[in-house]
Amino acid sequence: MRRLLSLPGLALVSLLTMGAAASPAGETTAHEVRPWNVDVPHTEINFSVKHFFTPVTGTFGDYEIDLMFDAEAPENSSVRVSIDVASVDTDNERRDNHLRSPDFFNAEQFPKMTFESTSVRSAGEGKLLAKGDLTIKGITREVELAIDLLGVMDLPPDMQEMLGGVKRVAGFQASTQVDRREFEVGVANWAQTMIVGGDVDISIALEANHK
Repeated sequence: MRRLLSLPGLALVSLLTMGAAASPAGETTAHEVRPWNVDVPHTEINFSVKHFFTPVTGTFGDYEIDLMFDAEAPENSSVRVSIDVASVDTDNERRDNHLRSPDFFNAEQFPKMTFESTSVRSAGEGKLLAKGDLTIKGITREVELAIDLLGVMDLPPDMQEMLGGVKRVAGFQASTQVDRREFEVGVANWAQTMIVGGDVDISIALEANHK
């Protein structure tokens, strides 16, 4: 699947499987957790990191997202994100090539970064918190992804027909911050550790639907 971030945010990077099973007759129960299709043109994975004092932004264009979302019981939800590191894009070819090099992501040896949720819970009205494992350059750390549920809509029949049978649409905005140095990204020399900020802000804007 090709271009979120519309996780760093990397980024980044996985939103929401523990679902109720179908009835013995094969009928769908009210709380069965179903996979959602990510609407790639309306999904982005973005990041921001400071160069000295100035934020520099970028995105990852190639990724796959497996999303299970239960609006009625968020704890039944899960998400897995796999990002093609070489798809990094900061609108500067020289910088992007440097980011792909062993100095930073080492995209040839570690072509993918992944996020896989281990839990999802409600964090207040319209808010969710997903905990999970973020793996970059073979190093895994637990991170928390704060998620705003922008809305869930059941589409009327005429709109379903216009959109190819899509019955329900949901929108999410997620964010987290990671320390790139914990993943050994850009730690080879003093210039990379002093000039480039250690904290990376990751933001994800995701639209999904199911039929």
